[in-house]
Amino acid sequence: MTDQNSQDNESGVRQRAIEAYDGARDSVADAGRKANDAIEDAPLIALAGGLALGAILAAILPRTQAETRALRPVGDKLAGTAKAAAEAAKEAGTSRLAELGLTREKGAETLRSIFEGASDAAKVSAQAAVGAARTSE
Repeated sequence: MTDQNSQDNESGVRQRAIEAYDGARDSVADAGRKANDAIEDAPLIALAGGLALGAILAAILPRTQAETRALRPVGDKLAGTAKAAAEAAKEAGTSRLAELGLTREKGAETLRSIFEGASDAAKVSAQAAVGAARTSE
């Protein structure tokens, strides 16, 4: 009878494994259908989600030497382009400010005037407060 019990146990284990496999396969198929429906309903959201997931994976996974060699020229070119764009923006902004008469010297003069005015106002306020305190004594 032990052989029969052993065979029954093996049969039960096989049956449970088959059921688990079928359940997993059905779950994966269902998830695929849901994902497909979501993509059809909102393709831009799906695209954004895919890009975000790709960025996360790229940040998590270490870069290989082959990727480093392949991407270095692109990175160098992007850095050069960004530097040139920043320099052009700085020059254009400086030029436009100069056209408006807003130079560094004029700005420093204006700030100095503001600080002097604020300092004078603080002194006058302090003197008025002291005078009021003395008068009320």
